[in-house]
Amino acid sequence: MSAPTDLGAALAQQCRALLQLTYMRRLEQALEGLSPADIWWRPHADTTTIGNLLLHLEGNVRQWILSGLGGEPDFRIRQAEFMERTEAEGVGARALLAALRETVGRACEVIERLPPERWTERVTIQAFDVTVLAAVLHIVEHFSWHTGQITWIAKLRRGAGHGIAYYDDGALNAARNAGGRAGAPRLAP
Repeated sequence: MSAPTDLGAALAQQCRALLQLTYMRRLEQALEGLSPADIWWRPHADTTTIGNLLLHLEGNVRQWILSGLGGEPDFRIRQAEFMERTEAEGVGARALLAALRETVGRACEVIERLPPERWTERVTIQAFDVTVLAAVLHIVEHFSWHTGQITWIAKLRRGAGHGIAYYDDGALNAARNAGGRAGAPRLAP
């Protein structure tokens, strides 16, 4: 796929890649093999679980993009996402990820259909007066933040041999240090 020359189209394409190809794939890798008990584990009552964070991401994307930019009705009750405790019903990662994946896919379609003139338009979402650009960037940044939190919890629950790795450090180091010694900082003379 060729890179778009329009800044709005390029931004939309990059946001879609981050949300669908980077963050969703990282979530899927992190949650692979976790039990419902792991998904709903919390170290104490005043923390969130992986399940809460997945519900929160789905609600946030739906409210900010599908409703705020796409015009769908807003029926989100944000605090309910954090109060949910469904470990007794055994709701696992697969169902939560499926709902999130569907919402993210629909949101990416809304983002990609944004005409250039809308990117600077002001909208009100969650009582915040923001530009369409700020709303889209909020979703990408917010998704990244919670993907990191979920990854950390998943690594903790899976233990020392968790196997979660998003990068091939050897390949990155070899590429970065192809012209010099690996690991040696270069100082100016």
